[in-house]
Amino acid sequence: MSHESPLSNRVALLTGLSRRVGIGAALARRLLADGASVFATGWSPHDDEMPWGADTDRGAGLLEELDPGDGRFHYREADLEDPSVPDQLIRETVERFGGIDILVANHARSSTQSLAEVTPLELDRCWAANGRACVLLAQSFGVHHDPGRPGRMLLFCSAQHIGPMAGEIAYAVTKGAIHQMTESLSDALLDRGITVNCINPGPTDTGYAPPKLHRNIAAMMPAGRWGLPEDVANLAAWLVSDQAAWVTGQVINSEGGFRRWKRLPADRGPVDG
Repeated sequence: MSHESPLSNRVALLTGLSRRVGIGAALARRLLADGASVFATGWSPHDDEMPWGADTDRGAGLLEELDPGDGRFHYREADLEDPSVPDQLIRETVERFGGIDILVANHARSSTQSLAEVTPLELDRCWAANGRACVLLAQSFGVHHDPGRPGRMLLFCSAQHIGPMAGEIAYAVTKGAIHQMTESLSDALLDRGITVNCINPGPTDTGYAPPKLHRNIAAMMPAGRWGLPEDVANLAAWLVSDQAAWVTGQVINSEGGFRRWKRLPADRGPVDG
């Protein structure tokens, strides 16, 4: 007897594919393993500005690793600060794969400016990539999705609604916008057969943390470890499946019981870099 994969014949648009150790790569692997066709995007110029860099278009790298070789995977660079790009991506996904059933908006513009440092330009750029792009993706998804098929949209916020992020003002306030838009987008798209949910993945080990921060965060986790990109992908895979059809408009904190206010031994020092 053959068993059909949970996402067979489903088409997903995934944004924010960056590094092998990133959440985007884990999401791509899981969507493909579950049978979906995946149109993935990333933006290497932003990754190149960050300490971790990018590896999506570096020869025989991540893209070749992900591609199952059966035509179910496609990647292109896409700058989601451009307001025309969200609709382009939805249309290109439909043109390539014949439709769109799943939208995973995993992308983000990172920013480490404090309140004293933040500029109007950085606020605008974070809003454009993190907030506005998600709204425009949802808008186009609603237009091009077949309401006769199950539709799933998945957003990502941070923990800005649980604890302060004063060193990342532009990032925090735009992730807060995503948190707050989830229920409204859900209501707007529900009659099109699309559910909308949001994940706060908590501290996730994607290689960005310096040793001291990595050590301190691990000490605040009951499991003694950071979350893994695969932990995020496990929850995402369920939320985009048929089993999650009754769940919409929810922001899910998947933090492994993170005790962010835990007092550390004196020799560990505060949670910082």
